[in-house]
Amino acid sequence: MASKITIIGAGSVGSTIAYTLSNQEIASEIVMIDINEQKVVGEVMDIVQGASFRDPISIKAGTYEDAKNSDIVIITSGIARKPGQTRIELTQTNVDVLKSITPDIVKAAPNALYIIVSNPVDIMTYVFTKISGLPENQIMGSGTMLDTARLRYGLSEHYHIAMRNIHAYVFGEHGDSSFVPWSIAKISGCTLEEFSDVMKSHGKNIPPLDREKMTAYIHESGGRIIENKGATFYAVSVAVCRLCSILLSAYNSFSTISSMMHGEYGINDVCVSVPTIIGPNGVQGKVPVKLTDEEIYKLQRSANVLKDVIKQIDI
Repeated sequence: MASKITIIGAGSVGSTIAYTLSNQEIASEIVMIDINEQKVVGEVMDIVQGASFRDPISIKAGTYEDAKNSDIVIITSGIARKPGQTRIELTQTNVDVLKSITPDIVKAAPNALYIIVSNPVDIMTYVFTKISGLPENQIMGSGTMLDTARLRYGLSEHYHIAMRNIHAYVFGEHGDSSFVPWSIAKISGCTLEEFSDVMKSHGKNIPPLDREKMTAYIHESGGRIIENKGATFYAVSVAVCRLCSILLSAYNSFSTISSMMHGEYGINDVCVSVPTIIGPNGVQGKVPVKLTDEEIYKLQRSANVLKDVIKQIDI
């Protein structure tokens, strides 16, 4: 697959994305850009020296001009979240960083699909959509892809079933106001309750799922990882690489990415995550999943949390 991916930011997340991409057949060319030129040169040297064990791939430390003709641009720039710090507390600092780099990268790669990973990702996606001048279909945030992965891992552990058989999602903000719409959660076509009954008929008793505890696990995972090792970067990097693969595929897929809302579920002018059709032409539209009234309320509340923060920042 001949494709060019540029990564802005050579911190833990950006470098791990580059490393993960270098071990997959997604990109034939990777460009890394960072304000710390010495750091990005070192990261590229370390990654490219392991590329001798795969088909040839070009990996280079570059400038914005080197991003020309990129198929995908991944933006990870910003200050990392510190222990005990919420994503929202990062907002103005990382928005200012985004504002400083946007003109240069958009000028160099006006036709690329943009994946925003920097936190708080929903607000950063909103700001980039507002200031870049690019069509909205070219812009998406990684959103709740990671939250959804955490949910599926938790459910797979509880039900002792492979994650690929679980179809459950996290909606809303990539943060504390996100929620699980349990009404649409399924395992191999069964509701969670039906699946438990099926397993019981096979002599396997599965204890009732504590939904509040599972939601807390999703919300607290990032903070717990940061407390233990200082940062999170492996799982989000795999999620972003999967998103790149989708965008470079022949057909559309759908995922819980963050993009601008235009009246869906009564929500306007904010970026949140709901199931969205994405593919080689970027964002193609939302999937109108039927939610309960309570779930719609939770989604609207999550959107309002983000809107309240947006009102307080300088865009």
